[in-house]
Amino acid sequence: MKIVVLAGGLSPERNVSLSSGVMVAEALRGRGHKAALVDMYFGLEDDGKTLEDRFDAPLPDAGKHVDRDAPDLEAVKASRKGKGKSQFGPGVLELCAMADIVFLALHGQCGEDGRVQAAFDLMGIPYTGAGYLGSALAMDKDLTKRLIAGAGVDTPRWKAVRYTERDVDRLTSQTPVPCVVKPVDSGSSIGVSIAHDKKELRAALLDGLRFGGRSVLEQYVAGREIQVGILEDEALPSIEIIPKSGFYDYENKYQPGAAVEVCPAEISSEAEAKLRAAALKVYRTLGLSVYSRADFILDAEGTPWFLEINTLPGMTPTSLLPQEAAAVGVDYAALCERILLASLEARRAGR
Repeated sequence: MKIVVLAGGLSPERNVSLSSGVMVAEALRGRGHKAALVDMYFGLEDDGKTLEDRFDAPLPDAGKHVDRDAPDLEAVKASRKGKGKSQFGPGVLELCAMADIVFLALHGQCGEDGRVQAAFDLMGIPYTGAGYLGSALAMDKDLTKRLIAGAGVDTPRWKAVRYTERDVDRLTSQTPVPCVVKPVDSGSSIGVSIAHDKKELRAALLDGLRFGGRSVLEQYVAGREIQVGILEDEALPSIEIIPKSGFYDYENKYQPGAAVEVCPAEISSEAEAKLRAAALKVYRTLGLSVYSRADFILDAEGTPWFLEINTLPGMTPTSLLPQEAAAVGVDYAALCERILLASLEARRAGR
């Protein structure tokens, strides 16, 4: 097949996306496909190459490593040659229209929130992963939890807030601690803080203003961090994340060796069954398709507490979904190809 791997974009998870994109494109080429890697935001350089040439262009090596820090998006904007407001760089849509399917290696607000999916639906361009509506719902942590709580899945108590600096002291006094402060529509733990006391809560709320002041204040649940991937409507073996320091934040997610990852998780068969059932319930309630990865806390009593679900899970060298797939005999390249084929079927079926 002729495939465009769409990565980058203008999101705090831009660097993660570029790493996913390089790995996916390399794997698909190894399976005999023609794969063009393109940065959605920067688009195609005017270097004399035709659109067709892009499918055989060399892949960068640098993208295989994720920088320790999230990117400065203002600097990214400033480095773009054109000053247009479109999220699609020059030639991107034209190249995507030439492909049999677009593999979405995008993460975060730019690409995982349903807007790119909706644009491609209108243009008749097939793409990987969930459709536009499920993607939009899953990206909004508040909407997701409202739907999931009504479906009988345990999720920590929460409150969604939109605030300015003037509201910080009031929210600090009114919010019980310990709690978790997280942007309502971000991923990779960017902007997430665990506040153990009021001082930490106030600092977390002030930091949350960087992300627009729209946050979820969530009850802190102590326990083991367990994640469950779903591939083609079936739950994969769970994986436990044990950070060597702190919690599973952006740095611990993407720096090799920063966390111990155990797959399958060393938990009881009863807990495993509960986790898989909860992950599938979330996936189906939101109307997702093809693949995803759900995040849980497993408490001391064996109750899985749902936190969030990712509709375009990371595909970097340290990402979790590929490890879960490998545990059932699906290697990285085969995983990428299965995502492609299942996505084509989902698009044909209108999912």
